[in-house]
Amino acid sequence: MKFVVAIDGPAAAGKGTIAKAVANHFGFSHLDSGLLYRAVAAKTLKGADPVAASEALHEDDLKADNLRSPEVAQMASKVAALEDVRLALIDFQHSFVQQDGGAVIDGRDIGTVICPDAAVKLYITASPEARAKRRFQELLNGNKSVTLEAVFKDVKERDERDVTRHASPLKAASDAITINTTELTIEAAVKAAIKVIETAFERTKQL
Repeated sequence: MKFVVAIDGPAAAGKGTIAKAVANHFGFSHLDSGLLYRAVAAKTLKGADPVAASEALHEDDLKADNLRSPEVAQMASKVAALEDVRLALIDFQHSFVQQDGGAVIDGRDIGTVICPDAAVKLYITASPEARAKRRFQELLNGNKSVTLEAVFKDVKERDERDVTRHASPLKAASDAITINTTELTIEAAVKAAIKVIETAFERTKQL
C-alpha cells in the first residue's frame, strides 16, 4: 500500500476541510469517501436501487451539483448503513489509495475497514453542539431556510445511525490519533494534523 492518511470522524467535525488542507500541503491525492455515498443517495432519491447505483458508480457522479443538499445528506446516512452498498464501494476506495504518490481519504470507516494499514490514522471529532453550529452556518451561507434546532437534531440523528449501524459503524481505530476541534480554529487543527503526518512520513523514510 502507498503512503495513506486515513481520516475519520462524525459529520461537521472538520475532517473534510483538514483532509483537503493536508493533501494540498503534502501534494497527496484526496478522496472524500462521503461523496461516494452522497452520489449513491442522489441516485436513490431519483428512484434507483442503492446497491445497483453503488455498483455502477462513476467518478463523474461525484461532481453532481446537489450532493451537499440536506436531503441527499440524510439519504446518504441511510444508504451507508446498507452492507451491500458499502461492499460495492470498497473496490473504488482501494483503487484510489493505490495510485502513485500519497493519498488522503476521509470518511467514517477508513482507518477501521477500508485502510486498516494506513500509515497515519486520524480521528477528527467535536461536540455535537459545535458541529451543529458549523453546519448551520454553512447552510445559512447557502441561503438555506433552516433553524439551529433542526440542524442539531439532524446531527444527533446522523451520529446515532453512524455509530449504531451494523455495517462498518463509526468509531476511532485503536491506533488513531484523535484531534478534537471543538475549541480549535481550522488553522490550528490543520497544523496539528500536519505535525502527526510529518512525523509518520519521516519514520517511514527511515525504515
